[in-house]
Amino acid sequence: MNPIVIIPARMAAARLPGKPLADIHGKPMIVHVLDRAREADIGPVAVACGDAEIADAVRAAGGIAVLTDPALPSGTDRVHAALLSLDPDGRHDVVVNLQGDVPTLNPAQLRLVVTPLANPAIDIGTLVVPILSDHEAMTESFVKAVCAFPDGADVAPALYFSRAPIPWGEGPRWHHIGIYAFRRASLARFVSLPPSLLEQREKLEQLRAMEAGMRIACARMAHGLFGVDTPEDLERARTLLNPKA
Repeated sequence: MNPIVIIPARMAAARLPGKPLADIHGKPMIVHVLDRAREADIGPVAVACGDAEIADAVRAAGGIAVLTDPALPSGTDRVHAALLSLDPDGRHDVVVNLQGDVPTLNPAQLRLVVTPLANPAIDIGTLVVPILSDHEAMTESFVKAVCAFPDGADVAPALYFSRAPIPWGEGPRWHHIGIYAFRRASLARFVSLPPSLLEQREKLEQLRAMEAGMRIACARMAHGLFGVDTPEDLERARTLLNPKA
């Protein structure tokens, strides 16, 4: 595999406008994410920018920035557009789609997302962590991945994703972490498809891939990523990344 990591970012976040440039100890949040992705060392890293201000910040930090059409409907579409600009000859056969709001990312976690693609039958790799309480299971924002890990296995096929507390019965439930490793052809196919019925019903774009017959597999982690969505989240990230702590 020859991966490339692309981080989609735009200023128009509903709950925290301008969050890619939110200051965390003298660096914009998008630069913290860029640094963590570079430390993962799984391939070159670029930011697919919906706004010129983000591109300026990335380039000032020595990063690669690609300006994409702000009218593109999703981060996945921005990743694909940036890929075509950066690698028109198709040298990179795996594309990691990493959100720009996870400044506390552990680089080892990012490396895990490509492991499901060791199986040539898998189109898309992603990540899950255990759900720790009934409250989390009942919370819509904790997206559930229906998968079962045989003894000793760290990768399992995904059967479905839902906001509902599934599957039924005793046993672990898994919280989906929305980082993806696409095979290049799978990414191109995905963005060519219209939104699917279950995708629109659950508000989960990965269901578009599953309804089209694409195979997703999950790598499990011990604990999840912390994403910044609110001002309170931003303060927490500043505390966690405080170099003086």
